Amino acid sequence: MSQNTKKHHEPLIHIVKRDDMVWWQAWGIRLAAIVLGVLLIGIVSAVLTGESFFEVYGIMFRGVFGRIFEGKTSMLWKFGQDTVILLCLGLAVAPAFKMKFWNCGAEGQALIGGLAAMFCMIQFGGKLPEWMLVPLVIVSSIIAGAIWGLIPAIFKARWNTNETLFTLMMNYVATQIIAYYVYIVGGGSNVINPVETGALPVIGKSQYLLNILIVAALTVAMHVYLKYSKQGYEITVVGESQNTARYIGINVKKVVLRTMMLSGAVCGIAGMLLVAGTDHSINKDTVGGQGFTAIMVAWLGQFNPFVMVLMSALIIFLRTGAAKVADSNMLNSSFADISVGLVILMLVGCEFFIQYSVRLRRAKKGVEA
Repeated sequence: MSQNTKKHHEPLIHIVKRDDMVWWQAWGIRLAAIVLGVLLIGIVSAVLTGESFFEVYGIMFRGVFGRIFEGKTSMLWKFGQDTVILLCLGLAVAPAFKMKFWNCGAEGQALIGGLAAMFCMIQFGGKLPEWMLVPLVIVSSIIAGAIWGLIPAIFKARWNTNETLFTLMMNYVATQIIAYYVYIVGGGSNVINPVETGALPVIGKSQYLLNILIVAALTVAMHVYLKYSKQGYEITVVGESQNTARYIGINVKKVVLRTMMLSGAVCGIAGMLLVAGTDHSINKDTVGGQGFTAIMVAWLGQFNPFVMVLMSALIIFLRTGAAKVADSNMLNSSFADISVGLVILMLVGCEFFIQYSVRLRRAKKGVEA
């Protein structure tokens, strides 16, 4: 049979790019992915532990909120603290990622911000009155984080370096600086005793309330900045197309530098809240690796600060609750990370169905099989 007479076989499956999906349909798919992921966690947990499906979720709830129905709220406040710190880091990376500047250095920027706070608390504690020291701690943390974020932006704008690798490597630099500082200040003990001078004031009945209020205000401010300000508009345009941005007169290099300073500054606030707000000390694990999780929070929240609140709360609930299930049943400590990863995998996978539709080949009438 000649090549010209060979039959053309149409593929069985076609993957077609969708037009823009209505927002409520897209979020409906994401919500279904979350529910499916949470159900799978319950099923896997029940199989591994021998507990009933509902008992697993009971253990998770008690592991996160404790005896909240008996008026015990300490664990609820801790849940709020963990949520807002993750949210703060997510808010920090959101402008950079929306601009398509892949800032993977939130961890290092937060650590440097925390280091600046710790330095001021130790060096100026007892030498300055509290009403001067606390603002100094806050401002120094913001400036230190902004500078640490500005460094890779300068190299990107000037020499077009790879920002992903650059910011990742700066995490390690920050970690080692912290380790060296702790070793020197701690007298070789690798521990800095809690420092109370320059610490953020406690309001209400919990030391976490002020942190929660600060990040709540920051969430609203970031929403307004990204959605309604001129700078937020420029970030969106640069993220969509740098050539278009240049064509309409936007200084792309200026936007990159400014946005990364903002990203680093907000990370510095997160570090300050951890050091001056709660721990009153610092070590290389102060941020706890949450900088990378914050990237997922920003991306899964579609850079919407209010949606990112829900994503942060969900991840903290799953991680804390799954850790409690693991402790109660002597499972490996990695079980918590696996549980969170399962839900994130579901959310990442659902984005495919939001962007594309899968169509099967249609049989053509009058054509022999």
